[in-house]
Amino acid sequence: MSDNIYRHILIDEQSITPKYVQIVNSILKAVEMGSIGKDYLLPSINDLSFELSIARDTAEKAYRQLKQLGVVGSVPGKGYFIAKTDIRQDIRVFLLFNKLSAHKKIIYDSFVATIGDQAAIDFYIYNNDYALFKKLMQSRKKGYTHYVIIPHFLEGGENAYEVINEIDEGALILLDKIIPGIKGEYGAVYENFEKDIFNALKTALPQLSNYQTLKIVFPSYTYFPNEILEGFERFCTEYAFAYKVVHEIAAEPIRKGEAYINLMEDDLVVLLEKIQETKLKVGKDIGIISYNETPWKRFILNGITTISTDFKKMGEMAAQAVLSNERKHEEVPFSLTLRDSL
Repeated sequence: MSDNIYRHILIDEQSITPKYVQIVNSILKAVEMGSIGKDYLLPSINDLSFELSIARDTAEKAYRQLKQLGVVGSVPGKGYFIAKTDIRQDIRVFLLFNKLSAHKKIIYDSFVATIGDQAAIDFYIYNNDYALFKKLMQSRKKGYTHYVIIPHFLEGGENAYEVINEIDEGALILLDKIIPGIKGEYGAVYENFEKDIFNALKTALPQLSNYQTLKIVFPSYTYFPNEILEGFERFCTEYAFAYKVVHEIAAEPIRKGEAYINLMEDDLVVLLEKIQETKLKVGKDIGIISYNETPWKRFILNGITTISTDFKKMGEMAAQAVLSNERKHEEVPFSLTLRDSL
């Protein structure tokens, strides 16, 4: 057996894409390019594990997926071989998220499930860091048919559009947020932040009417867009609520008759701890609305009311935009889920 297969298997340590998926994608690409042909004998699981410095389970999982795709066959005592070469993965996706949180994982899982085996996906995280975003974009701006990008930055992202505009026109799909300055045709699956929070609070108006003051916990150092504040303030003005933007929840006094809209998970924990120190009852004396639905919010305090994008739908819509190769702009459904905290 020639060992040239290792020249085609690329493991990118910066990528969040599981290593077994990277191996699968590399072998599929080598088959498509004709670098390895039918009946080519692949390394054993132990050899692959040793040569690539990966866990044996990772190598085994890669071969198992290739077998499920029908690309690889195996013969007891002889090993693994290329069984089929008439394959094409014409779609190669560069998937770039700002971070990997509970709801971002929902988007990712939904996107991957909807795409299925029709595309190779390379997945990266830039942790809201513009410098890392720029580095990843510029080092990987070739070789992909689609770039699916969530553009959220803590700071320094004002010129992100310049970096994004370097990719080929028509290859971009913005996810979660539209940013100004993007040239040419591109797809977008996005939240309308100002409209979404306004409409969600309007839906909750009967419950919010039990409180005199609305407070939104909006840290000064956050990637959340200011459009959320604009929608919140517009609602409070239109419906005559006293309101306040709280930048530091740990220093904020908790009083009866207030309803809190919380964006960050860590701040929600602090808020709940502060309420616990009082005799105030959540859902009666104090109201809580949490941004972004996650499974555990159904159970805390008999349920936390949420306003949230449909993250599963967002992943599905982004995948469909890739598969259909359409360049339209679509708003993601946003909804209020009422529970006992309000």
